[in-house]
Amino acid sequence: MKLVLVTGMSGAGKSVALKALEDCGFEAIDNIPLAFLPALTNPQTTGNLVVGSDIRSRDFSADHFIETITPLRLNPDIEFTMLFLDSDDEILRRRYTETRRRHPLTLDRPVLDGIQHERQLLQKIRDAADKVIDTSDYQAADLRTIITSHFASTERRLSLVLTSFSFRRGVPRDADMVFDVRFLKNPHYDPELKMQTGMDEAVGKYIETDSGFSDFYTKLNELLQPLLPRFLEEGKNYLTIAIGCTGGRHRSVYMVQKLGGFLESVGYKVTLRHRDLEL
Repeated sequence: MKLVLVTGMSGAGKSVALKALEDCGFEAIDNIPLAFLPALTNPQTTGNLVVGSDIRSRDFSADHFIETITPLRLNPDIEFTMLFLDSDDEILRRRYTETRRRHPLTLDRPVLDGIQHERQLLQKIRDAADKVIDTSDYQAADLRTIITSHFASTERRLSLVLTSFSFRRGVPRDADMVFDVRFLKNPHYDPELKMQTGMDEAVGKYIETDSGFSDFYTKLNELLQPLLPRFLEEGKNYLTIAIGCTGGRHRSVYMVQKLGGFLESVGYKVTLRHRDLEL
């Protein structure tokens, strides 16, 4: 059986992740006491299971958490994954403020105090996680897409997320590999192309007229093709490749579209995302 344990910072998207995994065919159980977890994985259990657990659990502690999941990791009949959802403190504070929800560790203290206290309590668990997803830059729909791309496939193969971004807004937090395409000709300075994006054919043709484009794209493929299978060999199932330019609208978007199409054509499961395209 497959068992996914979802935990992480309160407000980072656990409910969204549980629902997305439920849509992928997992039976979902949220916020059970850790002592009950081994009973859910007895030999008679069939099907895939996703369990949510966080600081609201009655017997929650980092040491007890890790002690409880260790036998599950060692069980040859269980394909176990611990997913930790994280987010920037200020983003979490903003989410609680906007929804007017109370943080589980906040009584009469500011929300940020509760967030920082929770982060300290969860650090050991974050360090032990198989997969960490930082949701700071994600809307709920983005997180559902990422979760689906990671867990929907029954065939073990490397799932790739390709995301374009603007360097002005920072490198995506979950990026495993980052490429900078700011050296290419910028369509922003062409009045006819400025308001278009890398999704438009004219923009792509303009970028490919750069004398350095062909050589760069060829070498990028030559780098990735032998490298990507090694990640799978080392036990990594998911990889995020981030490609950035100045505004995150033209060059990086086109490169993600082009590279993503190629990688999909050679058998990879690819999810495309344009973080800053609508900004």
